[in-house]
Amino acid sequence: MIKGIAHNAIRVTDMGKSLHFYCDIAGLTKAFEIHDDNDKPWIVYLKVADGQFIELFYGGRREYVQHPRNAGSTHICFEVDDIFTTADRLKRHGFKLDIEPMRGKDYNYPCWTKDPDGFPIEFMQLDPRSPQSNS
Repeated sequence: MIKGIAHNAIRVTDMGKSLHFYCDIAGLTKAFEIHDDNDKPWIVYLKVADGQFIELFYGGRREYVQHPRNAGSTHICFEVDDIFTTADRLKRHGFKLDIEPMRGKDYNYPCWTKDPDGFPIEFMQLDPRSPQSNS
């Protein structure tokens, strides 16, 4: 039986830029790093919550391209306490918001940006009236 989501994996082109975005700006914490059989850096684990991680893999070679008809992962959503503070922080660090904070049909407040490789990232402040808060 599934107990939760253990991790989401992303291949990145520049680990330094990705760590800056996910840790310094988004607020995740670097938990640990795994090296390959030749003792070269392979995966960096970022802690989201107890038992939940984002895996950043070295060696990305392309920009993420999202198309509404492509199968597969389309984005990651991080829950935040204050969407407006989060949006301001992203903008102060030079990240363009694709969608500014505004109340959605589910009562929540999302905003959207992209990570350094162009992968879509959603930040969401949950509203107590939302279906997510009441499921």
